[in-house]
Amino acid sequence: MRMNFSEESEQSYFFSQPHQPFFILSFVSAIVTMLIFMLAYKGVLHIAVSPVWFHIYSFTYLMFTPAFFGFLFTTFPRFTATPPIEQNVYMRIFSFYYIGATLVLLGSIVTPVFSGLGMVVVFAGHLMGTRILGNIYRTTGMEDKHDVFWILTAMRIGVAAHFLFIVSAFFYHPLMGLSTEISTYLFLFLLTFSVAQRMVPFFSHCMVERNDYLMKTLFGLLIAHIVLEGIYTNSSFIVDIVIGLLVGKELLRWKLPFPNPDPLLWILHAALLWVPVAFLLSGAVNLVTLLSGIDFLAMDIHMLVLGFVLTIMIGFGTRVTIGHSGNLMQADRWMTALFYGTQAVVALRIMVSLAAAFGWDFMLLFDISATAWLLLFIVWAYRFFAVLISGKKLHS
Repeated sequence: MRMNFSEESEQSYFFSQPHQPFFILSFVSAIVTMLIFMLAYKGVLHIAVSPVWFHIYSFTYLMFTPAFFGFLFTTFPRFTATPPIEQNVYMRIFSFYYIGATLVLLGSIVTPVFSGLGMVVVFAGHLMGTRILGNIYRTTGMEDKHDVFWILTAMRIGVAAHFLFIVSAFFYHPLMGLSTEISTYLFLFLLTFSVAQRMVPFFSHCMVERNDYLMKTLFGLLIAHIVLEGIYTNSSFIVDIVIGLLVGKELLRWKLPFPNPDPLLWILHAALLWVPVAFLLSGAVNLVTLLSGIDFLAMDIHMLVLGFVLTIMIGFGTRVTIGHSGNLMQADRWMTALFYGTQAVVALRIMVSLAAAFGWDFMLLFDISATAWLLLFIVWAYRFFAVLISGKKLHS
């Protein structure tokens, strides 16, 4: 059956820019994987793999990573003053992610064999996509490669962490902790912060001189955090506090206009403010756990990943979506509500951890937190999927 002209035109638009298919895949994965994890964690749905590693893998490599590729395939050529990535190139990477994510999600319910095969396919896409960025980095004529160097470094570390995860999931389980630490701090956080420290001051019209030592120092401290955690769990509290103070001092130097009346800016500022807050509280939480054995249910990781990485993803993802579709770069009531929704998700997840630490029954809070996550992504999809697919013009 042949498509009519409007269907062909819509499909042509959907694949015309790299962020569009990748963002759709990322947000669909966010909804489906949270639903599966929520039901599996409560024992309602029996899945063929560990709910914990399914949770870690799906959100790191099926949600965040495709969103990163959608953003970087769009902006990395601009950062490096090189030609745009050709459609057949980024669509090849998208195909690997689409097929691999489908197999992982199907395998979680049916058989680990499908999950393993899907992870290998996703890894291949991750590796090839990073090589594309590496080729751009090598061919650019720009002399100042500071920011793109750290972006590419984080992506390459993400590939290594991805490989370690597959090895740990199917061959040597003790590597799981190391893989998670590396992917959290040297991939998700380092990549997001590398982009944010370049773009948020620019968007905010804060023309502050770049601190060339910030990323080097931060990278060294993050490695120290991972090494200490590998030696003895929760022993990284001193390093976490130092990172919190370092980033907090840097943010004060930027003099970001926060609070800002523009939601498209304050959501980015709020995300950055979560970095020192997350690391300082992580230091305190890890010290308490080290001394008392109280389990905060991964509160440190969730504060950083949800407070900073997720918030930046929603903020930047919304900017890119409306900015590259011919819509006005201004926040309507939908966007503003979504931005507040991200902070509600973060707060609810922290409450889950605190309830667990006090020994309370946290399952009701868990349900509320997971439902808030689902609503956030469903509402974002309702508002922006038509923009990504067909270039719909938004109205308040």
